[in-house]
Amino acid sequence: MLTLLQAIFAFLITLAILVTVHEWGHYWVAKRLGVKILRFSVGFGKPLLQRRFGADQTEFVLAPIPLGGYVKMLDENEGEVPVEEVHRAFNRQALWKRAAIVVAGPLVNFLFAILAFTLMFMLGVKGLTPFIGEVTPDSIADHGGLKANQQIIQVNQQPTLRWESVIHKTLETVLDKENAEYAVRDEQGRTSLHELALDDLVPDDFTRKNLFDKLGFKVFRPRLPPVVGKILPDSAAQKAGLQVNDEMRSLSGEKTPDWKTWASIIAKNPEQMLVLEVLRNGQILALDLTPKNRDGKGFAGVGPLVPDEWPPAKYYSTEQYNLWAAVPKAVDKTWQMTVLSLRMMAKMLTLEVSPKNISGPVRIAEYAGHSWDLGVERFLFFLGLISLSLGIINLLPIPMLDGGHLLFYLVEWVKGSPLSENMMFFWQKIGITLVLMLMMLALYNDFLHLFE
Repeated sequence: MLTLLQAIFAFLITLAILVTVHEWGHYWVAKRLGVKILRFSVGFGKPLLQRRFGADQTEFVLAPIPLGGYVKMLDENEGEVPVEEVHRAFNRQALWKRAAIVVAGPLVNFLFAILAFTLMFMLGVKGLTPFIGEVTPDSIADHGGLKANQQIIQVNQQPTLRWESVIHKTLETVLDKENAEYAVRDEQGRTSLHELALDDLVPDDFTRKNLFDKLGFKVFRPRLPPVVGKILPDSAAQKAGLQVNDEMRSLSGEKTPDWKTWASIIAKNPEQMLVLEVLRNGQILALDLTPKNRDGKGFAGVGPLVPDEWPPAKYYSTEQYNLWAAVPKAVDKTWQMTVLSLRMMAKMLTLEVSPKNISGPVRIAEYAGHSWDLGVERFLFFLGLISLSLGIINLLPIPMLDGGHLLFYLVEWVKGSPLSENMMFFWQKIGITLVLMLMMLALYNDFLHLFE
């Protein structure tokens, strides 16, 4: 279960890795091009740790505010430079060198995403195979001819091993404002094609967690049978007379076809006497069960009997490759996620996607904690996705960001000279304002999310 400390720890690890990676890109290229580096800082504020290394005695710093970092280079615009080192000042470098140093940070973010996705595919990505559960009558899925227990094997002729792929390909179709072609396989192994009219879907449906409600079907999840596997001493279950291998049939008249249903009824009825019907040795018995109150929820002190193969292999798919196959898969994944991110950003500018989808540090910490909790491969996916996002955002043509600097260099190249100091100062103020507005919106969305 995700804890606050776990979320904070995963968030700090994420920031430390990605900030270091981004700033290392600037640092590495600057060093190779002969620019003197004065400081490499991970974090902002008064240094917690600092050490000097190398012939230039570059200062490496770890600071307490973890929301970024910077590489400080020798620059005449930021102070006096000794005559003998003028040739190593950033501002004295050729235009292509300055551009290369600036673009290196975002570029390394993309390369790191490819590395993270490569490791993820080598470890193996496990997820639910896309089997359809209950289909809602008169829904998009129903009109398209989808049935319960069918497996979605392709969307628009693209393979779908896991639900993640189904969602991704369906979102692309919605962005294209087209219908989706689902290829499915039924329980007898027969395949068929079904066209789903997605006119009523909008991109926000994919972020509001109501996609499958709009499509009109449930995700099929294998359910544990309601059979007792263990009983805690001095528990409500033991006092009621439950025994290992008892099969729960109902609670106070409500059927319990699976363990989750049984447990949810127990949770809703703390300190309430329930009539429990169980099947034991071919006979139906009635027992009185009164769940204890644990933090406002009912607790019976009983665990399920888990089959040797659980979850059944049929319902889970693992995508795993060796190094040589994982690299091209990672490159393709990086490309797909980059294109999808850019398209969603464009839709946000035209208000076709709600700005409520912009996340700040609180939600990113929450996602970091959840991915950490789910295992190494999921955390690697999260790292790759956030690294991609940082690369894309930093390339936006907004002053204060790397993309803003590249825009200034483009203007300098066109006009043959740099922008005037007054013009630079004006656009820097615009950039600071835009970045602050974006940060405030992200924090506002985080605040609303806490009370959802």
